Amino acid sequence: MKTLKLLIATFLIFIGTTINAQSVLVGPINTYKVSAHPTTASKLVRMELVKLNKFNVMDEFDMYEVKDPTMYDSCYSKQCLVEYGKELKADIVISGSIDKIGAKIIITLKMIDVKTGEVTKTVSDQFDDQEPELQRMIGIVVQKLNGIEPDADLYKSLQFKNEMITSTNVGRVNNSGPRMGFAITHGTIAEFLTRNENTGGLDIYPMMSQFGYQFEVQYVGTEKFSALFEFIPNINGLEQGKFLPSVAFLNGFRFGQAGWEFAFGPAFGLKRTSFGFFDKEGIYGDANLYWRQGDLEPAGFDGSPKSIEENGYFVEEHLDNRGDWKLSTRWVIAFGRTFRSGALNIPVNIFYSSAKGGGMAGMSVGFNITRSKKSINK
Repeated sequence: MKTLKLLIATFLIFIGTTINAQSVLVGPINTYKVSAHPTTASKLVRMELVKLNKFNVMDEFDMYEVKDPTMYDSCYSKQCLVEYGKELKADIVISGSIDKIGAKIIITLKMIDVKTGEVTKTVSDQFDDQEPELQRMIGIVVQKLNGIEPDADLYKSLQFKNEMITSTNVGRVNNSGPRMGFAITHGTIAEFLTRNENTGGLDIYPMMSQFGYQFEVQYVGTEKFSALFEFIPNINGLEQGKFLPSVAFLNGFRFGQAGWEFAFGPAFGLKRTSFGFFDKEGIYGDANLYWRQGDLEPAGFDGSPKSIEENGYFVEEHLDNRGDWKLSTRWVIAFGRTFRSGALNIPVNIFYSSAKGGGMAGMSVGFNITRSKKSINK
């Protein structure tokens, strides 16, 4: 018996609440640079109002029961909305806008009392550019409009982060792009390049062209500082008929608005080597001629290590285009600056690449276009 009375009382309270609930008309919601049409935006607002179970929400068919149905699509001013609400005998009219500006979506909703013609409350909030979550964003603003605190975790995940960015590719200079330059060699590298082909050299000038492409990824960044990982494949010597590939992995730093840069890291390539010595005294023929250890006996000389050492030479590993392939390693240090003209970036760098007994110094120039801003949540 008590349970029956409780059910009846609950039912009467529900009926009374429903009867006394205010009727709400959702006017057109203006949209700018979002895919949702104003009609769709209005439907989403109505859906979120219905979830509150607080109002009698008029559906879209009720809204066209006016003398001039076309006014619905262009009714945004307060006076028009009040007249619209009076014609449909609504207590409250809700309207607003959804605008995408840069990397954020701004949702503004206002509540108008039809009887007094005054705006009773306005709520505006900024969200990160996650358009697929538009309904949840609208739900948060609708809750705030009705004095309800939205879910804190949901709100935090959708809210626009107006703070220093540490994610990649967010409105920053990205110098990924082609590189062209030249390098001057010295030491063992220069000797190998200028050595005659008959004795294992390349017989070219010790200065080479370079052509490559720089790929870079920012892993730490603020407005005036960036830490980068740079991957640079290169082809050297094409102008002299040679194909000398290499690849560098650099850790780079970019400073300030002027675009100063500093980078360092290893470079890898392929080389061919053999074991031999340079006949600096001309004991076996022309002075400074390179002899592989195995070439002495066919030429009529004693090629034993003891005989070679008696002549003051030691057999060591040297660059030799007739030898075996091996992995070559170098250490690269680069310094430069990015010059800007509008969206065009022109990075200019000088570098030094060191190896055992020699190295190369050079300069490279590139170009690229500043990348557009992207959402940090994508």
